[in-house]
Amino acid sequence: MTNLLLATTENTDNQNNQYTLLNDPEIASVVAHINEEHLDELLGFLSAFTSLSTAELALFDAQITDIYTKGIAIQTRSKNSEIQPAGAQNTSLHDQTFFIAFAAPISQLDDLQAQYILLKQRADKKLGKKTIKLTKQVFDVQSSYRVSKNMLRLELSMPSLDSDTLLNNTAQLSNAKGATSSTSVPTNEAGYAYLFDLEHNAMTNALTTDSTDNHKSDDSEKENIRLARPHCYYTLRKAWQADDEIRAWVDVFLHGDTPGGNWAAALQAGETVVTKREFPEKVEHLRDGQAVLIVDETSMPTAARLLELWNNPTPPLVICVTQDASDQSYFDTVKMRSGIDFDTENNGNNYFTVLPIVTNQPNSGAELATLIDSKLGDYLTDNPLQIDKVWGALEANTAKALRPLLKDRLGLSRTDVVVKVYWRHD
Repeated sequence: MTNLLLATTENTDNQNNQYTLLNDPEIASVVAHINEEHLDELLGFLSAFTSLSTAELALFDAQITDIYTKGIAIQTRSKNSEIQPAGAQNTSLHDQTFFIAFAAPISQLDDLQAQYILLKQRADKKLGKKTIKLTKQVFDVQSSYRVSKNMLRLELSMPSLDSDTLLNNTAQLSNAKGATSSTSVPTNEAGYAYLFDLEHNAMTNALTTDSTDNHKSDDSEKENIRLARPHCYYTLRKAWQADDEIRAWVDVFLHGDTPGGNWAAALQAGETVVTKREFPEKVEHLRDGQAVLIVDETSMPTAARLLELWNNPTPPLVICVTQDASDQSYFDTVKMRSGIDFDTENNGNNYFTVLPIVTNQPNSGAELATLIDSKLGDYLTDNPLQIDKVWGALEANTAKALRPLLKDRLGLSRTDVVVKVYWRHD
């Protein structure tokens, strides 16, 4: 296994001769998505699986150029491709391509995600970073209620771990209905995401209906319970220890007739919900400097937890985009780590500031990116702050259009402007 992951500086022509390209019409869009959304992961692969130093990698961006059956080709590019950075002549890294091998060859695009996740898990482990987990968790639903006009809070619980068990991440616990899961719920992380299994509840409801109607479905009927969107990501708003159990909040934005919103709204106390995958959010860069957080309804839960856990002597500026003005109240009860109330009124006497943007329409697209950039620009004209870091999470087209606007306005590197995709306007 020691030679499982290899890196070479062979040129692309040699690689084409040595490896077989994965052939699929969707490859180009997959490569574009990874390059736009996952730069930090590509740099992590180079850091973990090549001899490149942190100082060398700081000079470069990275992009996937090709996907092969046995691995991916990652090319290093100077952050300003027209200017050769200092030291690049010595390292000879500009426009160099590195081959990172999969744990096992793939034959079709459907297999790529599993191998990419394995690469990320191994890279993160080697770099000492938190990583994605392919873990089943089972929560009990305690209650649900609105915390703003369109934000539904799910109160969940699961059995608690004692101090000895906390040291063993493989501990197996059973919930109130006897369902077993492997559990480790983070109580001090912001933006921790769970992939919820919507089909679990569709199947459970179908079986309950069958039992009530004294009708037993055969296996073929059960197999036909397939949702248009069987899974959905939601952020862990908050988790804490309470007596002999762990309690958790998951806040779900209800916006029209959507699979996730319909699933959340239909949940009843006593039901179980199941998660199949989880991963931490990238917020480490916010530990110092003046930060701006840019959120919409899908990422407000992450921002709220960030504020509660804020570990930076400089308070952040928050740009909050909502379709409905009533949802701006979501932050009214949020308190900073210091215990100071987070106030949305910018009257000159408050320590923290939210810049509200109310659109009266779904929050997506390049026009919204321009509006956010303009709002920030107007604020900085009146309040000359030096913004050092950005974290945001928005709709895909908005995020794509906003990144270059912020880089140009703020003069920051791509690694300091982290604008994630939390949803897509389909």
